[in-house]
Amino acid sequence: MRVPLYRLAHGRTGDKGDRSNISLVAWHPALWPVLVDQVTEAVVAERFAHRRPSGVKRYLLPQLHAMNFVLDHVLDGGVNESLNLDAHGKALVFWLLDLPVSLPSCLRPYLAGPPGPDL
Repeated sequence: MRVPLYRLAHGRTGDKGDRSNISLVAWHPALWPVLVDQVTEAVVAERFAHRRPSGVKRYLLPQLHAMNFVLDHVLDGGVNESLNLDAHGKALVFWLLDLPVSLPSCLRPYLAGPPGPDL
């Protein structure tokens, strides 16, 4: 089945200059391997292609069932230079959390949120 990433994880976004940090934390440890397999640097770079990142780096934190992505040059120059309404890039995590992922049906009990139709 396919579900949006927000059913598997929650996230947060931070920034420093023209660099954005996006963290993802699995709602349940059983969902962690799916995140590692499917939310890769390449997938995140493709998801944010419209922001033209010059680089995407993933850092895994397996003890926390979490990962952090660093996206370079995605904030239109950063807070002091950007005319973007979201110069801090706080909404970027929501764009990532809407990413469709494939999930074995046996993991359905670990998903967050109300049951709904598969994508």
